[in-house]
Amino acid sequence: MASVAWAVLKVLLLLPTQTWSPVGAGNPPDCDAPLASALPRSSFSSSSELSSSHGPGFSRLNRRDGAGGWTPLVSNKYQWLQIDLGERMEVTAVATQGGYGSSDWVTSYLLMFSDGGRNWKQYRREESIWGFPGNTNADSVVHYRLQPPFEARFLRFLPLAWNPRGRIGMRIEVYGCAYKSEVVYFDGQSALLYRLDKKPLKPIRDVISLKFKAMQSNGILLHREGQHGNHITLELIKGKLVFFLNSGNAKLPSTIAPVTLTLGSLLDDQHWHSVLIELLDTQVNFTVDKHTHHFQAKGDSSYLDLNFEISFGGIPTPGRSRAFRRKSFHGCLENLYYNGVDVTELAKKHKPQILMMGNVSFSCPQPQTVPVTFLSSRSYLALPGNSGEDKVSVTFQFRTWNRAGHLLFGELRRGSGSFVLFLKDGKLKLSLFQPGQSPRNVTAGAGLNDGQWHSVSFSAKWSHMNVVVDDDTAVQPLVAVLIDSGDTYYFGALYEQSCEAHKHRGNPSGLYYIDADGSGPLGPFLVYCNMTADAAWTVVQHGGPDAVTLRGAPSGHPRSAVSFAYAAGAGQLRSAVNLAERCEQRLALRCGTARRPDSRDGTPLSWWVGRTNETHTSWGGSLPDAQKCTCGLEGNCIDSQYYCNCDAGRNEWTSDTIVLSQKEHLPVTQIVMTDAGRPHSEAAYTLGPLLCRGDQSFWNSASFNTETSYLHFPAFHGELTADVCFFFKTTVSSGVFMENLGITDFIRIELRAPTEVTFSFDVGNGPCEVTVQSPTPFNDNQWHHVRAERNVKGASLQVDQLPQKMQPAPADGHVRLQLNSQLFIGGTATRQRGFLGCIRSLQLNGVALDLEERATVTPGVEPGCAGHCSTYGHLCRNGGRCREKRRGVTCDCAFSAYDGPFCSNEISAYFATGSSMTYHFQEHYTLSENSSSLVSSLHRDVTLTREMITLSFRTTRTPSLLLYVSSFYEEYLSVILANNGSLQIRYKLDRHQNPDAFTFDFKNMADGQLHQVKINREEAVVMVEVNQSTKKQVILSSGTEFNAVKSLILGKVLEAAGADPDTRRAATSGFTGCLSAVRFGRAAPLKAALRPSGPSRVTVRGHVAPMARCAAGAASGSPARELAPRLAGGAGRSGPADEGEPLVNADRRDSAVIGGVIAVVIFILLCITAIAIRIYQQRKLRKENESKVSKKEEC
Repeated sequence: MASVAWAVLKVLLLLPTQTWSPVGAGNPPDCDAPLASALPRSSFSSSSELSSSHGPGFSRLNRRDGAGGWTPLVSNKYQWLQIDLGERMEVTAVATQGGYGSSDWVTSYLLMFSDGGRNWKQYRREESIWGFPGNTNADSVVHYRLQPPFEARFLRFLPLAWNPRGRIGMRIEVYGCAYKSEVVYFDGQSALLYRLDKKPLKPIRDVISLKFKAMQSNGILLHREGQHGNHITLELIKGKLVFFLNSGNAKLPSTIAPVTLTLGSLLDDQHWHSVLIELLDTQVNFTVDKHTHHFQAKGDSSYLDLNFEISFGGIPTPGRSRAFRRKSFHGCLENLYYNGVDVTELAKKHKPQILMMGNVSFSCPQPQTVPVTFLSSRSYLALPGNSGEDKVSVTFQFRTWNRAGHLLFGELRRGSGSFVLFLKDGKLKLSLFQPGQSPRNVTAGAGLNDGQWHSVSFSAKWSHMNVVVDDDTAVQPLVAVLIDSGDTYYFGALYEQSCEAHKHRGNPSGLYYIDADGSGPLGPFLVYCNMTADAAWTVVQHGGPDAVTLRGAPSGHPRSAVSFAYAAGAGQLRSAVNLAERCEQRLALRCGTARRPDSRDGTPLSWWVGRTNETHTSWGGSLPDAQKCTCGLEGNCIDSQYYCNCDAGRNEWTSDTIVLSQKEHLPVTQIVMTDAGRPHSEAAYTLGPLLCRGDQSFWNSASFNTETSYLHFPAFHGELTADVCFFFKTTVSSGVFMENLGITDFIRIELRAPTEVTFSFDVGNGPCEVTVQSPTPFNDNQWHHVRAERNVKGASLQVDQLPQKMQPAPADGHVRLQLNSQLFIGGTATRQRGFLGCIRSLQLNGVALDLEERATVTPGVEPGCAGHCSTYGHLCRNGGRCREKRRGVTCDCAFSAYDGPFCSNEISAYFATGSSMTYHFQEHYTLSENSSSLVSSLHRDVTLTREMITLSFRTTRTPSLLLYVSSFYEEYLSVILANNGSLQIRYKLDRHQNPDAFTFDFKNMADGQLHQVKINREEAVVMVEVNQSTKKQVILSSGTEFNAVKSLILGKVLEAAGADPDTRRAATSGFTGCLSAVRFGRAAPLKAALRPSGPSRVTVRGHVAPMARCAAGAASGSPARELAPRLAGGAGRSGPADEGEPLVNADRRDSAVIGGVIAVVIFILLCITAIAIRIYQQRKLRKENESKVSKKEEC
């Protein structure tokens, strides 16, 4: 009977009818005092404010000061109102109110809270995952009791919806009380050992309660064990809380397994989580964040056998618990109670029951890191990079359950390349691209999509790059080039539909993700975008062999059947190819055989398989089944009997370069080659990547010239999902972009006002509108991008980079959009409120509409659109000029010192000691009446009153002459580095006066680093800018006119007559190092020499070699000094200083040098041979003479 009563008592004691709370750890019964009303205005902050009278300090409940509440500058979902309570408080309720006497109120909102104001957590109501209900007018107060309450110092209110006829307007109050908190901090190498006072004779139950905030995902929270192997352990493992209970005897044979219970996940989020453990014998209640699990462990031993010690934060005595030693806890414990005893308070008072091991403190530090959540695959975060650094170095942590995804993207400066870090099959992959080099790839880690935090460290510098993932390190050697860090790093996705779209964002060549079907079901994939001046090429590499070698086989048997797989899926490739204007794939084939083949009937000996799994025997641009290679189509095969060179079967190597351009069949997935009985034949082929040019939809446009003009298409089928995106530009204040009507339903997107774009529709629940407002007008004749989406959950609208506006769908209502009339583009069915301007790249649910084709047969509408430079002209940099094309723009770099698609690729050259480059102005300019003052001044008979000079350099030599400009009248300009490395500029604009000399002591500029110098003269005023930051202005006294400019010299100057001593000294020394982006007015000497477009006007003396970039090479005296010319790909001409010739004849390769040596050797051998013959002839003649003399003597 007693045992039954005891069992009933145990059950009653463990019933969780009321959570046990020790005295002082909980909240007083009356915990609803207003907390915000007494705070100063400085305790309130916000994302923005409409005006100073609408600031956050006026947001206290029932107050009428200021404008009567807080209102942000723009009403959208990105606004917030924040309160700092000064210290952690218990928050039990909130209340909201609209702006006093206005039409501004919030109808729903989210509530966030934080301890430090950096790491925020959303409060989720138990009955709903959505936001809190807000107000229905401006003055009534809506209270909401928080169940359960929470503790925090900072609160944020995030408006989700508001009065559609007004703005966001809020006045708020927070209710609660003071919160008592005893905190202990463990650094991951410390612990508290609590010795119990005495062993109770008959304990009813043991209760342990605490809160924890974890800084790491693993660690022991508490541990207690007994003499016979029984123990309890609470441990955080990979962000989950695991409770171990072993109530058996570990020393005796037993089949009873220990109890292991896991609750929670992602508990290492640096937020507080509550734990309650109640034990009675082997019966346990285990509660984590209000989620309780009841269980009973099996076994004969009793929980009462546990020792009189319990440790928190770790296991401080390794010798006593080897089997359970694990990583110690790193984080904070709060309000730690054992059977009502405040353990933290005992530790703070250094009571003898507590033994502190390691570094234990009694305050909880705020985390230095801020986690960021990416809510969709299109989310991204742009952060500034270390621009100008000679390396890339990034460290971060991430966690995800996705096997693939884009983590990090960055561009290197000056168009020098890009890198992308991404997950693929749960592994981390890094790809680095630099112009002129194949991509370098590194893979590290495995199984990284396990939802746990993983540490990543990525660095690239000079000769290697490495990636460290947790403890896995991967290193990739690089060609020795300097890595020049870019301005921005993008975390998360950064997608465009095509490389054409990436190009017109100003992105250089590099690795990018493209999403070819837009909002369709296909995901993005990684490609290489090759940005050229005329187009953007999409390059998709295959995973097949680089080269395939074939040898003879019996007649009719396949010699080779090689398959080619691509990183993208079949659907992704199909979308990319269909989107492109043109696609091709090149096949380079070399072959040789000992005899002709037996078959001469033209039977194909090889074929290829395309993406649709069809076999094709046509090659190059031939028609299907023509069975001809390119040479057969052009009629220039080496044997006219055959249609491919390789079918000729000659006893020599022949080749075919085949371009497969049937877009509908690409890419190639397999190549099969057979033989016709040529056992000694041999061949090799290489299949190139898939190359696709342009984007058919990106520039597909129409111009609407009258308000009554429009384009019509079949009805839009967007019953459950409608996704519309397009570009527009206009100068009018309003107009309808598109409209489609049903019987009662409709969908419409329009420019309602110069600063408003509205998306409206009706699916049977009444009209719904979503409007985006802009601080600047949309009718500025520049392209603007619109994306509108509607589905069963709601609607959204985004214009350009303005914040997205969203409207949730009603909880109970119609969801199908039923349309039955024609779709009108640029107008309406009533022919009123039509759009005037241009629309392009229109897509509905990922399908592009051909506006140009329909516009050609529609009056009042013209295909195409002009004026792209007004939007994209800024992409042309460094003096490049934007030129209009029918489809897009191109940058004219004729008058820029740079080249490339955006005039952003610097032109650089390495100058060896004693070398020089002379640019002759006389041949560059011709005089005309309409010439500008700058152009016409560069002629012998005119004067120059202004000039703009730019150059960049690297060197370690002093003194150095950076630039010298001479005239026919002994006037000159010199830019030099003095002996101490300071920059000096000398102008002599009157040959009868001494030169103006200016020294700019910015720093020692002969430090081997890249420096930029910009000089702008306007008559006597000279402005000098160094490294795009430091500026200085000086005034000339020697004159204001530069007469009869003759030449510009870089490097050593042979004749500097009339120059000052410092200039002559620097001219004699010349320049050793790298020069780039040199420009004098419109003259670009390095470009004229290295990128000649006409007769050469440049003379080079000595050794000058082109380089990719000055930042990629090195100056004299650095470890890469001898490497620089080799990196440039040419050694230049090395000759006597008094011999000069145009650079086009001065650039020599190794083969030319070897040829010269061979010629000299041959010449010497010929000379020796001639001398030997001459000597032989003389000796023979002398002998003959001697013989004649002897014969005469005999006679």
